[in-house]
Amino acid sequence: GPHFLLPDTNLLLHQIDILEDPVIKNVIVLQTVLQEVRNRSAPVYKRIRDVIQNKEKHFYSFTNEHHRETYIEQNRGETSNDRNDRAIRVAVKWYNDHLKKIEDEEKIQVIFLTNDRINKEKALEEGITAYTCEEYIKSLTANPELVDRLACVSDEGKEIEGGKIIFPEHIPLSKLQQGIKSGIYLQGTYRANRENYLEATVWVHGDAEENKEIIVQGLKHLNRAIHEDIVAVELLAKDEWVAPSSVVLQDDGPNEENIENEEEKENILKTSVNKDMLRPTGRVVGIIKRNWRPYCGMLSKSQIKEARRHLFTPADRRIPRIRIETRQADTLEGQRIIVAIDGWPRNSRYPNGHFVKNLGSAGDKETETEVLLLEHDVPHQAFSQAVLSFLPKMPWSITEEDMKHREDLRHLNVCSVDPPGCTDIDDALHCREIENGNLEVGVHIADVSHFIRPGNALDEESVKRGTTVYLCEKRIDMVPELLSSNLCSLRSNVDRLAFSCIWEMNHKAEILKTRFTKSIINSKASLTYAEAQMRIDSATMNDDITTSLRGLNKLAKILKKKRIDNGALILASPEVRFHMDSETHDPIDLQTKELKETNSMVEEFMLLANVSVAQKIYDEFPEFALLRKHPAPPPSNYDILVKAAKSKNLEIKTDSAKALAESLDKAESPTLPYLNTLLRILTTRCMMQAVYFCSGMDNDFHHYGLASPIYTHFTSPIRRYADIIVHRLLAVAIGADRTYPELTDKHKLAEMCKNLNYRHKMAQYAQRASVAFHTQLFFKTKGVVNEDAYILFVRKNAVVVLIPKYGLEGTVFFEEKDKPTPKLEYNSEVPSLTVEDTTLHIFDKVKVNIMLDDSNIQHQKMRMVLVEPKILGNDTCASLSAEASSKDEPEKKKKK
Repeated sequence: GPHFLLPDTNLLLHQIDILEDPVIKNVIVLQTVLQEVRNRSAPVYKRIRDVIQNKEKHFYSFTNEHHRETYIEQNRGETSNDRNDRAIRVAVKWYNDHLKKIEDEEKIQVIFLTNDRINKEKALEEGITAYTCEEYIKSLTANPELVDRLACVSDEGKEIEGGKIIFPEHIPLSKLQQGIKSGIYLQGTYRANRENYLEATVWVHGDAEENKEIIVQGLKHLNRAIHEDIVAVELLAKDEWVAPSSVVLQDDGPNEENIENEEEKENILKTSVNKDMLRPTGRVVGIIKRNWRPYCGMLSKSQIKEARRHLFTPADRRIPRIRIETRQADTLEGQRIIVAIDGWPRNSRYPNGHFVKNLGSAGDKETETEVLLLEHDVPHQAFSQAVLSFLPKMPWSITEEDMKHREDLRHLNVCSVDPPGCTDIDDALHCREIENGNLEVGVHIADVSHFIRPGNALDEESVKRGTTVYLCEKRIDMVPELLSSNLCSLRSNVDRLAFSCIWEMNHKAEILKTRFTKSIINSKASLTYAEAQMRIDSATMNDDITTSLRGLNKLAKILKKKRIDNGALILASPEVRFHMDSETHDPIDLQTKELKETNSMVEEFMLLANVSVAQKIYDEFPEFALLRKHPAPPPSNYDILVKAAKSKNLEIKTDSAKALAESLDKAESPTLPYLNTLLRILTTRCMMQAVYFCSGMDNDFHHYGLASPIYTHFTSPIRRYADIIVHRLLAVAIGADRTYPELTDKHKLAEMCKNLNYRHKMAQYAQRASVAFHTQLFFKTKGVVNEDAYILFVRKNAVVVLIPKYGLEGTVFFEEKDKPTPKLEYNSEVPSLTVEDTTLHIFDKVKVNIMLDDSNIQHQKMRMVLVEPKILGNDTCASLSAEASSKDEPEKKKKK
């Protein structure tokens, strides 16, 4: 018969995937339940609020705590948990009575859903219809697939039948907290090792500088922690310390629980190492906070016929495999799916989880892009109606009111210079001579903060996204398209609102005056870098725009020279562009990006504007300016660079950025023309990440790479949220806008910087993964390709090579399963590896064969084989895989 469902708190927390399914409708969510969920899990709370707002789902929230007939007091001696359970039962009873009074032929009843045995028994005694989630879902015979989405709630108490105990018990939270206070345990973030599933590091929180990083090795010591969990570790005695292993171990054994096999593998890790290599080592004793998310990956179907239990292999190698129950194994094979973890009992080799959703066939471009976005946590759902409601109504035009507070600069010869096909143009420039013979130079930036006001849904969505993400064939906008490609974009021949930074300079590019103003501009031309370059070089063109560009170019060269004399670094990275087929959108050609003078011209003025704005907002708001810094790398980061240069008889000095820049400029070799670029690529790998921070929470502002004492981001507000905050601060500083509480709260700003830094890092990784995927698509049709390569790194059993033509990096291994291993001698001082009788040095030019290895559909990779120099017996020991994703972890390389 017709009915409403009324779930209790635990059911909502654990079975949210079921409740979100389109099949489940007509649900009453009590205020008591919502409040408890809000206290216990912010992500689930947000998901349930979204479901309540979805009109088609018919989810209703009922304020039972404010209703005379359903409000109850807590009895003496009753726990608040028991009181809440009772309040829920009272509400179910009242609702049933309430519905009986409605004159209707069909009687509607309310069904209480709970997985709590005692609560269910009490409900039945009180005459309430009550089911567990499993009983209810299994009764929906028309939708058998829903059973797969049930979370299995067996945790530590309810072990897997008959399994023997593998892991030590986790210490309860209250005891962990006491232990951390008294220093017996350390709290930190657990980071699984991508290359070795039996090893992890725990990054300790707080100021324990000497023990920042603790190694954890072996299954029992890892004790069911999962990547990014917050854990408590206990340090082992010094004689039990281990060294980071240099072995690559992937967990790809068969499905059965073969623990003996694991112990054998653990012994491989414990091979003899010298004492200097030992690091503080510990074991996980408890979990402080689980940081689980839904994981993408593929089903590894069980070998047993008709089995319902299968293992799921996540795409992210740092996540363990997950055991799920499903009846749809045949249809899910070869598909990318999402699975959530429910718990990890002590006697199970793997955590338990449940199926959430099918994304589509593995290898399919749409599916893989979706996986890539989910795995890098890039918010990419369509903008909600609430967000879109804050966009200006079309047709939009600049009003008299807007004109009042702005300077009219539409008479200036402003133009923009961007990559081809760019629609989100956020900067434009002008340069002209003024009466006193000096030059006036303006950088005009899209006034996005005019359209995005603090605290509304549009602002909240933009700060959550943090940045626009550019993939090979699509971009995920930070702000809706109406703003990003239209109203904010500084397109030519339309009036646009801007925020202008205008300097008066002499012909030596020295700044005499700086001013900032909100303005209205009308760009006279939207040029590509190539078009702008053509105008500058043309003997026949002398129009106003071309004259302006020539002035800018001349000044930019002087500014760049000053910056470099100051110690700024010019680094290199192998970047490629794909040419797409207009019909299939498959990559048909690959070329490395070439940079023109005009790229550098635009960059110089953007850097100058960012520095000028940074100084202004810091002078005005020393406590809460949003700035960007680039820390100097620790000296040890440069070891590899110095050794590599030394092997080619070159000296690289690293005591300051200026010394480094100068020695890079001198590092030339007549026999190796590409050497300088290789050194710059290697230098990039030694660098730290640049980060946003709040000036009141930090005292080191220096930007190492730009050799600037202060820096911020002001010039790209369409695609970076940091710039919007900087615009707001600058507007308050010049009296063009008013402030608001969050803008002058340094703790809130520091929190925001943390999110922005995370989003930027994830966007970078997603972009690299997109290039790697498109590279694989490109090579799929190519067969075997023979190309020149250079050795970038030398490892114990492999060399990492860079192929300039494709900007592709990969590893050539010299030991392969089931083949005799050649004689290998590794020398870490010279960086060299001798294979049989051939010695390979860092930066050597070699020839490799490249082909796509798609034997593992989930982790397709580029295989590389060394063809020159030819190694004796090479056919037996040639290559193993080379993952194009080896670029993904610059930090890891440094640590090695």
